Amino acid sequence: MLPKFTSLAVLLAALLNLGTATAQTAPDSLRTLIVIFDGLRPDYITPQTMPNVDAFRKKGIYGKHHHSVFPTVTRVNSSSFATGSYPATHGLMGNTVYFPQINATKGLNTGDASELMKVATVTNDQLLTTVSMGEALQQAGAKMMVFSSGSTGQAFLQNHKVSGGAVVNPGLILPEILKPVLEKEIGPIPAHATPNSPQHQWVTDALLKYGLRMDGPLVSTIWFSDPDGTAHGDGIGFPKTMASIKSVDEQFGRILAELERKGLTDHFNIIISADHGFVTHIGKNGIAEFLIKSGLKKDKESDDVVVVGGAVYVQNHDKPMIEKIVSALQAQEWIGGIFTKADRPGDTKGWVKGTVSFDAVHWNHAERAADILVDYNWNDDKNGMGYAGSSYSGGIAGHGCFSPYEVHIPLIAGGPSFRKATESELPTSFIDIVPTVLHIHHIPVPESMDGRVFHELLTEETEQQTPIAKKETIISTAPYPGGTYTLRVERTLLGKHAYVDHTKVERVPAGKP
Repeated sequence: MLPKFTSLAVLLAALLNLGTATAQTAPDSLRTLIVIFDGLRPDYITPQTMPNVDAFRKKGIYGKHHHSVFPTVTRVNSSSFATGSYPATHGLMGNTVYFPQINATKGLNTGDASELMKVATVTNDQLLTTVSMGEALQQAGAKMMVFSSGSTGQAFLQNHKVSGGAVVNPGLILPEILKPVLEKEIGPIPAHATPNSPQHQWVTDALLKYGLRMDGPLVSTIWFSDPDGTAHGDGIGFPKTMASIKSVDEQFGRILAELERKGLTDHFNIIISADHGFVTHIGKNGIAEFLIKSGLKKDKESDDVVVVGGAVYVQNHDKPMIEKIVSALQAQEWIGGIFTKADRPGDTKGWVKGTVSFDAVHWNHAERAADILVDYNWNDDKNGMGYAGSSYSGGIAGHGCFSPYEVHIPLIAGGPSFRKATESELPTSFIDIVPTVLHIHHIPVPESMDGRVFHELLTEETEQQTPIAKKETIISTAPYPGGTYTLRVERTLLGKHAYVDHTKVERVPAGKP
């Protein structure tokens, strides 16, 4: 039975211990808000399309070389964001994931939090195999709240242990005791729409009331499901997609106005980013269907070869079968980069000829990596609205591949901890946000986190010298019947950190110089 609290503010205080963070772990004068626009291409940010975000960008700092994590899909990146780590560390390998102890022939949809909870059950509560920001904050005596208008899985993965905090999403409110009081004070949860403006407004209303306050959570995140949710069905640059972008920009404007109204502008750091970019889809082929047609997989329901997104799991890790599958895929124009395990840890080339290693793209999880990881090919073609970037994935528009249009995402930061009116040329990644936030709040960054603190964006004085960025190309070549397949992986190295910029595939027919 729900306790008799007079308001949600009191209930939240009781559940979250709001206002108890100490000066040693969280200076009372500073809070952080992270704003994620799902699927936001950098070229969407213009004075006409996103006036509020564009104005904020010009006043703050803009990271010109910010990277999504591959596979460039939402739940991989929500996990990478939450843990400051790559899939090799956190173990959430795709938007669909394969756990044969749950289903031996199909993947699980990570957009559904209830499916993720099944994974937690069969893995002894190891849904993610590393520590998250929520857990690090809880250990330091601080709290976080997640506000999201996207899928329940995306919201849940941002703080999957809930770690003393809360998750506010139209389809998932945790702790569950919050739901009836939240609906009473913020209003009934609106139905999903395209664009999803009603739900964007509802979660923003919740953030304004419970996240933007000095006795509130130390860190809040708000993740808007557009433009991704609309662009999948309508395409890049088309009217409804552009309307969805204006809608989320308006909500960001409300956030800025509320901070100013409350006199909190100088107390909040704001970091803006996206989980991935977006491309036009022009493909008609699927990996599983191709393998069945080629006699390399028995049928759709068979477990000899299981295809989950771009991940291919081969029964008993049969090496000759893995090589046959790779060779067959290398001959297909619609297939892009192909990756396999390294012979030795740290090798950049995969053990199968013509592949690059999981290690090189941060996908080498010891227990959960597949036998083969396959990407779709891409090109620079423009769509009917003039937006460049096309992929041989199926559908109208989307993401998930290794093109620069999907990897390159915006990074904008402003507030008391960040430099003003500056652009940075150094590479950064979605995994770098959480280590930076923890550092700002003087909370130890867990050693397990792969990301770095982007000191170059901060106002603080530091003795650390930022390394010089260097470009690197990994090349792997193999013959296939009828030609030669060459995979190039372009990376930017910054000290010990390797940022994958994009991949490119070239096929040369036999006999052609």
